[in-house]
Amino acid sequence: MDIQLKEIVSKSILTPAKGAIDDFTHSLNPYAGCAFGCKYCYVRELPVSIFREEEWGTWIDIKSNAAELLEKELVKAKKKGAVALFMSSSTDPYQPIEYTSKLTRTLMEAMLKNPPDFLHVQTRSPLVKRDIDLFQQFGDRIRISMTIETDKEEVRKAFSPSAPPIPARMAALNDIKEAGIITQATIAPLLPCSKEFPAKLKSIANRVTIDDFWMGDGSGGRRTERLGIRKIYEEMGLEKWYNPTAYKVVLKMLRQEFQDSPIQLGVSKSGFSPNG
Repeated sequence: MDIQLKEIVSKSILTPAKGAIDDFTHSLNPYAGCAFGCKYCYVRELPVSIFREEEWGTWIDIKSNAAELLEKELVKAKKKGAVALFMSSSTDPYQPIEYTSKLTRTLMEAMLKNPPDFLHVQTRSPLVKRDIDLFQQFGDRIRISMTIETDKEEVRKAFSPSAPPIPARMAALNDIKEAGIITQATIAPLLPCSKEFPAKLKSIANRVTIDDFWMGDGSGGRRTERLGIRKIYEEMGLEKWYNPTAYKVVLKMLRQEFQDSPIQLGVSKSGFSPNG
């Protein structure tokens, strides 16, 4: 699929954090749009997508002046108190265009000049491990969180065919953890998985957080329902997974697997908190 790329000049780069991430002070989105185009993405139901002529997943706006803005806005923000950043809430900071644009990397370099008190990096791309050298300079002020919503490739392909394969994500997160950086495996949204899923996460993450459509789409599951996600479950014969209690079964599996482990286990909003 061809992706329409456009460079834009933004008026600001730090957005006050609200809703599910209001434990942070700001969100930071280097791009608008996302090439991964996951079918369940709640951003499809937000104005940035609804009022765009192109289909979600087919366009990306590159905020070309993002690093310059960030340096200035960080100074102002830190004068008001501690700064905790969530990167990113409505795009992926390490989507394919990042290979060549290196925009997210320039933002990381800008932050190292005047580090925030905490930085949460949320991605589903193995490209994130490219910046291990920068992450290490943040010490315990940074957490790298990899979305791993299932361990079944056939499920991943049904819901997010343009996203990176699950094994590649797991391998990247393992490399980052071995580099001494705090890692999180984010099962969000929870998709049908195997009984072996918890064991696969045990060695690659310091933290594991689980979320689902009903807790995490910002509308109690209504946005997800409008996206037609139920139909995909039905076509795969996995209807039993599409309910607001399914996460409890997987959460129990995780607790059993991690009971003798120092891994921190979180649920939904509290699992993303910078204070967790």
